[in-house]
Amino acid sequence: MSKKKMLLMGKSGAGKTSMRSIIFANYVAKDTMKLGYTLDIEHVNIRFLGNLTLNLWDCGGQYRFFESYFENDTMFRNVEVLIYVFDVDAVDLANDLLFFSNVMATLERCSPDASVFVLVHKMDLVGEDYREQTFLDREAIIQSKTAHFKIKSFATSIWDETLYKAWSNIVYSMIPNVGQLEAQLQELCEICGADEVVLFEKATFLEISHTTSLNSEQYDSHRFERISNIVKQFKISCFKTNSQFQGMEVRNSHFTAYIDAFTENTYIMVVMTGSSETKTSTTVIQMNIAAARQHFEKFIPESA
Repeated sequence: MSKKKMLLMGKSGAGKTSMRSIIFANYVAKDTMKLGYTLDIEHVNIRFLGNLTLNLWDCGGQYRFFESYFENDTMFRNVEVLIYVFDVDAVDLANDLLFFSNVMATLERCSPDASVFVLVHKMDLVGEDYREQTFLDREAIIQSKTAHFKIKSFATSIWDETLYKAWSNIVYSMIPNVGQLEAQLQELCEICGADEVVLFEKATFLEISHTTSLNSEQYDSHRFERISNIVKQFKISCFKTNSQFQGMEVRNSHFTAYIDAFTENTYIMVVMTGSSETKTSTTVIQMNIAAARQHFEKFIPESA
């Protein structure tokens, strides 16, 4: 079993534990208001894709804890991924950037090959007309604090699908041999006569891989994370009524989207565009998915 160490850091109140609870513990956004602050470091082992364990260190952001993190290098050793969360509405940005600079310097010394993700969080507090520029300005300032790491930044909020986009990219970076997985999806897509095939992790419904022939200029570039958000909320609703989500089909005159449980640890979505006369029937899609299931059951754990 592969174990990946992740550090989740940021000042107190930035929203770290709330986002972790939404992605990995099936919280809905409004329920995160009940969560308290993380004290010191909370260690969580999260099973992902069966054979991949995310060893998540949720680090308390109070000043007294931040100071202790730099007393020795233990927590910064063997880090695969660092996620640093900035509250876009924080009053003391200069102090936050100082702590971030210290984290980057220590990480460079102890885990120079780690991937670094920055989430500029609570973007819902910024007026819609100003969000993009606010994010770009903040992103430039953050990147200037390290010359060693190429930071991947995302604007996020717990109230929309942006959180799923960021975390999908984070876990995607930790899946070995993901290129082989995408090649297998491409072959399945062609067999089904589909325009798009997307693979989601079962528990989180994060998108982990996809293949598509759709023109990105004609279709919503955020559709995967929107689907993650919508289906995850629907799954939670099913759970509250003692029901289990198996799959769904959405069909209109422009497209058919079919979602079904695939392997033990994934769901699959097959999308076909065009009129009903030109689309492959749902029955044939189901047969192709059933035929591919055994192969992917063997392949996906190897990827993880």
